[in-house]
Amino acid sequence: MNTKYIDLIDQTYFFPQEEFNLNEGNLQFHGIPLAELTAKYGSPLKFTYLPRISQNVARAKNWFENALRKHNYKGKYQYCYCTKSSHFQHILHEALKNDIHIETSSAFDIDIVEQLKRDGKIKDDTYVICNGFKRAQYIENIARLINEGHQNCIPVVDNYEEINLLCEAIDDSFKVGIRIASEEEPKFEFYTSRLGIGYKNIVPFYEDQIKNNEQIELKMLHFFINTGIRDNAYYWNELVKCLKVYVRLKKICPSLDSLNIGGGFPIKNSLVFEYDYQYMVDEIINQIVLACSEADVPVPHIFTEFGTFTVGESGGAIYEVLYQKQQNDREKWNMIDSSFITTLPDTWAINKRFILLPINRWNEEYERVLLGGLTCDSDDYYNSEQNRNAIYLPKYKKEKPLYIGFFNTGAYQENIGGYGGLQHCLIPQPKHVLIDRDENGNLTYELFSEQQKSEKMLEILGYSKKDKTNNTKMETIDAAEEN
Repeated sequence: MNTKYIDLIDQTYFFPQEEFNLNEGNLQFHGIPLAELTAKYGSPLKFTYLPRISQNVARAKNWFENALRKHNYKGKYQYCYCTKSSHFQHILHEALKNDIHIETSSAFDIDIVEQLKRDGKIKDDTYVICNGFKRAQYIENIARLINEGHQNCIPVVDNYEEINLLCEAIDDSFKVGIRIASEEEPKFEFYTSRLGIGYKNIVPFYEDQIKNNEQIELKMLHFFINTGIRDNAYYWNELVKCLKVYVRLKKICPSLDSLNIGGGFPIKNSLVFEYDYQYMVDEIINQIVLACSEADVPVPHIFTEFGTFTVGESGGAIYEVLYQKQQNDREKWNMIDSSFITTLPDTWAINKRFILLPINRWNEEYERVLLGGLTCDSDDYYNSEQNRNAIYLPKYKKEKPLYIGFFNTGAYQENIGGYGGLQHCLIPQPKHVLIDRDENGNLTYELFSEQQKSEKMLEILGYSKKDKTNNTKMETIDAAEEN
């Protein structure tokens, strides 16, 4: 009988795959020997494989270059990285190796941009696309960047008041974009996105606040769908509506020359993942060409803001199965040495799926299990709802440690989980290792952060501060008594 875990995978999926293969019964990810990685650094463990970031940027650029060539497209393509997916320095440094641009979401993003400029990672001609609702600090930071000479900073107007606020803060002329408030899918609880300005109001808004303002030059129309770039009637319908607005606006606004279609490329979340990226890019470019040709207006330059696609497939998390609890005749709970709520918050917050595979013991028998985290919260688990199929893993054996890995977790998890801060039930943030390749293609490892210490949490909670205050008081009393 085929009862080994490797037999189950062979019967269910095409395996090995581009990023996954086996070596002596142990899993490798992009050639990384995960069993050796775990033996060296222990678990729980987060890791980032930096080369995957550059690979995905190159893939997307190639798809767009192919489509532009195919359609004899006269505009240019600009790849922007959406920083909110991961703000870490090592992520930005790797992404910016590839001659790309930046999209920001809030005030402190601009501080990061300015630091990257000082480090020589961002140049004066790098586009900085500023999205999001802009409060005073965000306006001030954008204005500072533009006033200091970064002319390719383009704030994308999200509401009617932002034009006046920007004009007051910026010394000279500047460029802006306008975000379209797209209509949501019927299953949403609301009809229109809270972000941007409605389709019907774009042209009146331009004529009222921008057209006769000599300080402002409208350069970009911004379009984004929350559910991402998908081959369905909803996406294509919204894109066509966006293009109708673009051509109407272009006819009365010659300076408008760019269309930002946002982000939304999916990443691999299963061993049966299928998505035809090249087809989708071809069809997007085709729709733009058709709309502009019919309206007799020039095609726009194309901007994208890929965040999850850029960084998601670079990340992974490794856990050890500590114990198995047989709660009834059917349910076996494998307890991991960390918490899903703290380290993979998307798994419980939005039922996000990640690829789950064992690191070792592939040549042993398997069983069906549920996975539980260490916290006392009933939501701290991972089961078939997130995994699409039932979870099967090599059988738990107390004397033979079992390690499991979650893959393509590189986007949002650290930001949402509160990296370096308080964690649910005070479960510590795990170690984080950066993995790269040198000029000869050999793997290199760098410990980015140790596992979180209790002292750091106590300091955040105020205990260390209280102790210091008490110590100061005692020292004052002692000094007074001596005098």
